[in-house]
Amino acid sequence: MPTAREALLDAACTSLAARSWTAVRMVDVAAAAGVSRQTLYNEFGSKEGLARALVRREADGFLAGVDRVLADRTGSDADRLAGVAEWIVRAARASVLVRALVTDCWSDRLPSGRPARGPSAGAAGAAQRRADAGAPGAAELVEAVRARVAAAGAGTPAACEAAVRVAVSWVVAPGPGGVGEVVRGLL
Repeated sequence: MPTAREALLDAACTSLAARSWTAVRMVDVAAAAGVSRQTLYNEFGSKEGLARALVRREADGFLAGVDRVLADRTGSDADRLAGVAEWIVRAARASVLVRALVTDCWSDRLPSGRPARGPSAGAAGAAQRRADAGAPGAAELVEAVRARVAAAGAGTPAACEAAVRVAVSWVVAPGPGGVGEVVRGLL
């Protein structure tokens, strides 16, 4: 059973899929999660705190996916880097927030992952303090992917850089065939 925090984040994500962030209402998110509005405010402090936590969760889930790909893939460095590139494209297609995170293209329709100006009112948990620090920018996220690939021994820094950049460009402007084939062809 998910925690109240996870249920609220799930409800916010579902709501965001149906409407712009400015149209998402806290009372509706709380009702969809099956908790009181006060519980929502106790957990996140504000709508902006909820936004930061939602964007942070997407960033963390994206990076966990990179870790899974690297752990599950065996074979050549090219195959492992192709797997990471394919994951980047799949994740960005599945989530508008991941797409915004990796491309740094945010629309008014999306919540902001910008850092909090000060501590969130009422939200003192470690998870919210982490979310309030803000989501990583595209450059930081790409660096986190490169660091994970390097730690997994899945290629040279230059090869990793090329694979990640091809994947991000594929998110922005998909080409013919698959991104994994392109990455394998580069290496």
